[in-house]
Amino acid sequence: MPNIVLSQDTPVVALACDHAGFPLKAAVQALLERAGCIVLDRGTASAERVDYPDFAHLACHDVTAGRASCAVLICGSGVGMSIAANRHPEIRCVLAHEPTTARLSRAHNDANALALGARLTGEEAAADILTAFLATPYEGGRHAARIAKLSPPQETNA
Repeated sequence: MPNIVLSQDTPVVALACDHAGFPLKAAVQALLERAGCIVLDRGTASAERVDYPDFAHLACHDVTAGRASCAVLICGSGVGMSIAANRHPEIRCVLAHEPTTARLSRAHNDANALALGARLTGEEAAADILTAFLATPYEGGRHAARIAKLSPPQETNA
């Protein structure tokens, strides 16, 4: 796998997977560590069947509590992990199958979680996607007002 060029100094990454994502998780973790990232491994630790939301929530709590700068979540398709992650109001999780989506999600949407589908994404593609995600800073500016609108509107008592 190629090396990652980071957009920030030694980020802490919360890494989680379910049983289907377990084989890809090892390759992703090695790539992150080679790049100088601190990896918070939130499981799972085997290919034995587990429920993906349990692990997505652990990694997302690391991000929302400030223990990690982002999360990388891996399941069979990436869909389940991304849905679970996006239940957290402070998480903006992107499911990316190629680098352009990962790059644009960081630059325009300030994505702080990346979901990968292990059954759909090989190790080299995952490395390219992860590189784009971690190397791209948020642009801010015109995108900030849109990001603010992602939070649910406040209810008023009329």
